[in-house]
Amino acid sequence: MAALRWFIDTAEVSAWREWLPTSLFYGITTNPKLLERAGLPCTLDGLATLAQTAIDLGAQELHMQVWGTSADAMTRIGEQIAALGSGMTVVVKVPITRDGVVCAARLLKVGIPVTMTALYASHQVGTALALGAQYAAPYLGRMDEAGRDGHAAVVAMQQMITRLNSPMRLLVASLRHISDIPALIQVGVDTFTLAPALLPSLFADPLTLDAAADFERAAQAMGAES
Repeated sequence: MAALRWFIDTAEVSAWREWLPTSLFYGITTNPKLLERAGLPCTLDGLATLAQTAIDLGAQELHMQVWGTSADAMTRIGEQIAALGSGMTVVVKVPITRDGVVCAARLLKVGIPVTMTALYASHQVGTALALGAQYAAPYLGRMDEAGRDGHAAVVAMQQMITRLNSPMRLLVASLRHISDIPALIQVGVDTFTLAPALLPSLFADPLTLDAAADFERAAQAMGAES
């Protein structure tokens, strides 16, 4: 049985430092937009610095995305990204475009793990399966915001993976609600990446918070040592 994997979806190192010590997260996912949002350069030197920070913080995997306007350019960047991990797995993210598919096939051929990213339609997971990618990342929230049924698409993708008994993981991204996680786990999805803004809601149930406060109040009333 596959273990549940959660990733932190940000290039903000402060969020890594806050959340990785909880041991809830298998690793980190980034892309050029997240680098831009964090005010970080989209350069190999910049990614090398991030990779070393992720290693120091104990991440098991770091997903970093290629760039370039041709398959050749994307492949060169992907190979250099893959070389940045020492003591940690670096997974190369590649958009599921035609050039991206060519790039991904080349990377996979030399043993570099790949996440096919920016999936917006259920048939695209078939492309990722045919390539033999390690992960495929559908954008659930963005599908919904575009007027598509994101949940139905993700369920269909997972059913394809399950039916083929593939080891590829569906890495669900662009989550907007924590309630999406249990709903998708029930159909076999086991891998999610979460933006920092969503993480406090993991612990935000008021009944749980009230119960914890009651336990602490009772402990203090009975002379608990601090």
